[in-house]
Amino acid sequence: MNAEYLRGFLLWCTVINYAILLVWFLFFVFAHDALYRLHGRWFRISPEVFDTLHYMAMAVFKIGVLILNVVPLLVLCFLR
Repeated sequence: MNAEYLRGFLLWCTVINYAILLVWFLFFVFAHDALYRLHGRWFRISPEVFDTLHYMAMAVFKIGVLILNVVPLLVLCFLR
């Protein structure tokens, strides 16, 4: 496995992960009530807790993408 292949792989991983994050955010913003009703059937949580959990999960996902995809990609780009 060479560095160019790994750079392309990490770039596509980053793009796909940020697309997932964007879709998640758009669903959360535009289908908030439907998502809350769906999750409300399974868990008894208030809307404030629901919002907090989603924002925290999105933040953890974004940090994971940064640490596991973007940072190694930048390192490989700087090592050219």
